[in-house]
Amino acid sequence: MESKPRILIVHNKYQVTGGEDTVVENEKRLLEQNGHDVFSYTRDNSELKTMGLFQKICLPFGSIFSLKTYHEIKQIIKKKQIDIVHVHNTLALISPSVYYAAFSCKIPVVQTIHNFRLLCPAATFYRNGQICEECLSKGLKAALIHNCYRNSKLQTFFCVLNLKIHRLLGTYRKLSYICLTEFNKDKLLSLNYTQRRLLINPNHVFIKPNFTFGYKKIEETIKATDRDFYLYIGRIENLKGIPLLVNAFQEMDGKSLVLVGSGELYSQYLADKTNFEKQDIFFLGEQNHEKVGELLAKAKALIFPTQCYENLPMVIIESFSQGTPVIGSNLGNSDYLIEHGKTGLKFDYKEVASLKSAIADFEVMDSELMSQNAWKEYYQKYSSHKNYELLKAIYLKLLAEKID
Repeated sequence: MESKPRILIVHNKYQVTGGEDTVVENEKRLLEQNGHDVFSYTRDNSELKTMGLFQKICLPFGSIFSLKTYHEIKQIIKKKQIDIVHVHNTLALISPSVYYAAFSCKIPVVQTIHNFRLLCPAATFYRNGQICEECLSKGLKAALIHNCYRNSKLQTFFCVLNLKIHRLLGTYRKLSYICLTEFNKDKLLSLNYTQRRLLINPNHVFIKPNFTFGYKKIEETIKATDRDFYLYIGRIENLKGIPLLVNAFQEMDGKSLVLVGSGELYSQYLADKTNFEKQDIFFLGEQNHEKVGELLAKAKALIFPTQCYENLPMVIIESFSQGTPVIGSNLGNSDYLIEHGKTGLKFDYKEVASLKSAIADFEVMDSELMSQNAWKEYYQKYSSHKNYELLKAIYLKLLAEKID
């Protein structure tokens, strides 16, 4: 029987559960289903709420290097005979000390890049309602000028200090990285080798998209011609392009829009719920996983009007898994994931008129064919079996290389 690598998954959970946490759970389950021994080392930023004053004072320094993490990871590696350490998030409790624990045991480390934090303290390349790449063009000092991390000068300072120290130490050069799209990889490689300390070795960057276990395509039960509304799933906020989306549908007759999710603008829209419903715009709030899958299967198309790069929008993959095309912004990974005219349509992310035009074009296209294309896109690129093939190949490549 083939011996399969024993994996330690390391992840620092956020205070609010998000897509990264789901990805980590999915990947752990995928590896276990394929016969790997998988162990987890997790911390949760909700611990911050119960910390005493002294612990909070020490936290910024512990986020740079945590002795607790270092010793605990070394202990797990030795006790469980770990072959590969797979890191997801390290902020703020785990810290980059996890890398040094693995290095000391001569165990390869791979990190999945879920956001742009290695290049941008805010992790989004988004500031004051628009795309911002000043940390690439002007250096991390730009983040200090704009207080980019949680609009706090002190928190931004420690975030920048963390990045600076580990760039100078060469910490990031010793890792391998899993990028979820070519767009993300290009961003990581956009630093100048000679003028800046590039964080990665280009030969150690792998492309492996996420996937979803969640939905099964409802074969033949819902034809594309039976779908009668457009759907948005996600946070109800400016960053996600909600004002543009709502304005577009207010200016169109005979088009129904359903929005699932909550966020900073939700209560504002909910206060005028009756008026919106007269315009066939329905705010459903948060819905469970099964209900979301049902809505995706019945929607004409998913609308994805994001105003930022995103990382790998799982909702687009989930939409494809239901054979539902996506009409999305021509920006960042939305632009990368949607094949215009085949799996969906793209529009100018800043223009209401462009979104309206895309919807009008979609209405006269072959929706059945586009639905089939969306499903094929999911199966060929994002299904669990494809994901495991890619992940297994990455692990085997890492094990075949010498540990410095």
